Amino acid sequence: MNTTFHTTDADTAALRVRLQGRLDQKTKPLGSLGRIEALALQIGLILCTEQPVLKQPQMVVFAGDHGLAAQGVSAYPSDVTWQMVENFLAGGAAISVLARQHGLSLTVVDAGVRHDFAPRAGLLDRKIAPGTADALAGPAMSETQCAQAMRLGREVVRELPGNSVLLGEMGIGNSSSAALLLGRLTGEPIEHCIGRGTGLDDRGLAHKCAVLTRVLARHHGVEAPLEALAAFGGFEIAMLVGAVLQAVEERRLVVIDGFITGAAVLVAQRCAQAHGHSIVEGCVFSHRSDEAGHALMLRALGAVPMLDLGLRLGEGSGAALAWPLIDSAARLLSEMASFESAGVATRAGD
Repeated sequence: MNTTFHTTDADTAALRVRLQGRLDQKTKPLGSLGRIEALALQIGLILCTEQPVLKQPQMVVFAGDHGLAAQGVSAYPSDVTWQMVENFLAGGAAISVLARQHGLSLTVVDAGVRHDFAPRAGLLDRKIAPGTADALAGPAMSETQCAQAMRLGREVVRELPGNSVLLGEMGIGNSSSAALLLGRLTGEPIEHCIGRGTGLDDRGLAHKCAVLTRVLARHHGVEAPLEALAAFGGFEIAMLVGAVLQAVEERRLVVIDGFITGAAVLVAQRCAQAHGHSIVEGCVFSHRSDEAGHALMLRALGAVPMLDLGLRLGEGSGAALAWPLIDSAARLLSEMASFESAGVATRAGD
């Protein structure tokens, strides 16, 4: 598994110095653009250039159904998964609107939805099976299915144009998968990892907690990240793991949405760490979700989110909302004049 950037530590350190110097010479007081400057520096490091241009940004939403949804862990029925995929493709969903607004090419990937879709533009059929198995009865997917999903996620990214990928998901029950992965891979108590998902009331939340506690007990010996992914994950989450790994290897800018996409990054990061690598520096974390466990997940990843707007929709909506700031950061690094080029005086004493 090759999940590190294709540059030496010395190359990266030298580029970092040049990027910081370039930012410091822009026509502004030092550090006056705040975290946008740190974002610009990160973009320059990811794309390995002092003049980054974000080309053909791709919004990719992976969709899949979850067998665990039969246990009543969501406020919505599983049919909503395929109905929302149709909504994405018809242009009526939040992510459809935001993708149009910000010039993002939208692709929806059927990773394992319990529905047969008519072929059309913008839809990729990569269905592993019509939904995962019930994780309360056994592993959600086999090791073979998990490996296949990760491979297909890599292939989806490999075939995309451009140098920027924004990742989203859709799947009734997938906040349960994300909570289970967070709890098992970090050791956090499961009750701290669980949120209301699509809008559970207090009774529904208590039921969800009871079910996920039983699921964790059912898989008590599962510890390794890919074993946990097979036991708890959805096909869409496994494809996201592959997509993240591939995009980082290709030095694309990777924009992460919320709790569920974050769970895929957590799995990918733990896989990379086992080989002495890291992928988090290749990812921009768009926002902190209102889902209860997301703050814990971000902390486990050492990630600082750009926005905190109380979002919990998914679909890649947070990534799309953050995109204009990301694009602005790249443009400021590439296009903003320096004191010297603009003929503007620097601070007295400099």
